[in-house]
Formats: sequence, structure tokens, C-alpha cells
Amino acid sequence: MKSCALFFALLFCFAPAYAASPNDEARFLAGLNVDGSRLEEFARDPAWQEHSAEFQRAWLDVEERQLGPIRSWMPGTLGFVHADPSPLFYMFSGPDMLYAHAFFPNASTYVLCGREPVGEVPNVAALKPEVRAAALGNLRKSLNAILSYSFFITADMKNDLTATQLSGTLPVMMVFLARAGCVITSVEQVKLDAAGGLTQGKSKTPGVKVVFTGTRGKEQTLYYFQTDLSNWGIKDNPGFMAFCAKQGQGNALVKAASYLMHLNEFSTVRDFLLSSTRNVMQDDSGIPWRYFQPKEWMMGLYGNYVGPINLFKQHDQADLRAAFAQQPVGELPFGVGYQWKPGISSMIVGTALRSVPKAAAVAEPVAE
Repeated sequence: MKSCALFFALLFCFAPAYAASPNDEARFLAGLNVDGSRLEEFARDPAWQEHSAEFQRAWLDVEERQLGPIRSWMPGTLGFVHADPSPLFYMFSGPDMLYAHAFFPNASTYVLCGREPVGEVPNVAALKPEVRAAALGNLRKSLNAILSYSFFITADMKNDLTATQLSGTLPVMMVFLARAGCVITSVEQVKLDAAGGLTQGKSKTPGVKVVFTGTRGKEQTLYYFQTDLSNWGIKDNPGFMAFCAKQGQGNALVKAASYLMHLNEFSTVRDFLLSSTRNVMQDDSGIPWRYFQPKEWMMGLYGNYVGPINLFKQHDQADLRAAFAQQPVGELPFGVGYQWKPGISSMIVGTALRSVPKAAAVAEPVAE
């Protein structure tokens, strides 16, 4: 009995090193209150207090400038998209659950992907104080671009997400979920086989599955997979696209995607989105305008198209510019994508005609 008591006493003493709940870990990293949790004592650290204060200032800014306007604009302008519980495919997303949730808060499943590694489930209690302080500082640094400009800078993200023990995309996505008001219930490292099924065996497609309760009280699921979306990458490793195909018809979000789907080398993922989605929301870096055939798509334009930034000037779209000049254009009260300042941002929304309910035929009255 004494040995059992000693075992449980030691287990309790060392329990904080074995991590708190995923939701408490997320709240701690997000600078939110963790009173009553295993991490309460670590929140007294001056480094966390500084982290919390700085993060709160940055969050209030992005709430006022971006997230609040998006949450008002979506149901008022695109209510049918906003309310749709279909899966969301967010290609070339990296860990950007921030905008995925802002635009599509009702999606049953979020499927994100990128070249960035998943990383490990955070365990901040196991870090030495000086390491934890450095990790929190680097986390803020890695989020600076998306909070300021609405997108991650790929080159910086590659360095930032591997710089400390809070590495990979997972800690970032957990922060975004916590700040969005969601409650994380489980985090599970997963892998895909070549047929798109979850597997315990060898895999070229590592990922993570996060189950959470959304702001409307419903259970939702986030998947992130590390994968290459080029035609060659998909041919060499078809698991991710096969997984997406298993989800059925969904919606798509594309922004700050380096104009990759303008290239022939990314035609497979482009064709998938055109054939497997009900609605595509994107900036001009997504699918080129010419691929949305009038017989297959209804198009909505919002904001102002001024062309790409200089880095991508070769992808200017004359036909899209003409469409903005000739068609009705709605207001866009926030910035998005590489042209992130309000007034020069654009949003292109395509609704597949195959997804629009067809009116039922009315029977002719029978003469008596």
C-alpha cells in the first residue's frame, strides 16, 4: 500500500510535466486566462504576463480591423456560404485557421495543408522557464505577419515554425482556435495512406486531427496535413487529395496562394477545387478568372482589383480587370491577401451552378 501511495504521490507531483489538457495549452499560448488549470502557476511568470499583454493588444487590433468586419460581412453578404456546414478545403493555407474560421464558422470539417511540418502537441509545463519565455516570444513573432497583413510570409514562417520547442503548425492553429472562442477537446497525430485513409503504418503524409466545440456549440474537426500540391507531388503522394475526395462536395477558401494555380504544374489541385466545391472564395492569387466558365459558375465580385503586387506582376489578369469594370461589384470592408489594405483588396466568389437547387416543375392544372 505504501508503495502504491508513493507511486501516486510522485505521479501527482510530476503530472504538470506531462502536459495540461489541449484546451488549456491552447489558452496559455494564446495569452488567455488559465486559472484553475495545471498551467495556472506558469501564468504568474513575468514572461507570460508580457506575452499575454502584447498578444491582447495585437488581437484587439486584428479584431477591429479584420475579424469583426468579416463576421458582419459574411452573413449579411454571403449568408448561404456562411451558413453552409459543408467541409472547407483551404489549400496552401499553412496554419491559417484564423481566417478559415472567420469566413466559415459553420464548417463541419476544416481541411488545411501546407509544406510546413505539423510539430508536436505543446507541453509548456515541461519547458524550462527561459526556454518557455523564448518560445512564447517566437510564437508572437511567427504570428506577426498574419495578424498585421492577413497572411503568413512563407520564407519567414519556415524559419519561425522551427525556431523553438513550440514548433510546427499545431501550436499556431491551437492559438487561433482558443482566440476564436472554441474549446479544444482532443488533439491526435494522424497519417494518411496512399488511398486517403488514416493509417498507423508508414506514410508520406503526416498530419493532425483537432476536435473542438465551435462558437455555436457544435462539434467540429480540423485536419492539417503536410503535403506537396504540385502535380508531381500529388502523383508521387496521392494520399492527401484522395482524403479530400472522400469528404464529398465542400467549399474552398484560397488567399495569398502565390498564384500557384495559375501554373500548369498545379492543374490537379485546381481541377479538384473546380469539380468538388459548391463555393470558392478567393483573392486573385487563387484560380484564374478564365477557369470559371459562365455555363458552370455564378460569379460575385467584391472590393477593387488593382492587380498583383510587384513580386507577382506576371500574373495580372486582364479579363478579371475587365470583369471588375463591367460587372456589379460589392463592398469589401476589410483587406485580404497580398493587397491587404482596405480599398485595394478584392474577393472573388464563385458558386457552382450544379449546387444551386433547381426549382421543381409545376404541374399543369387538370381540366374538369
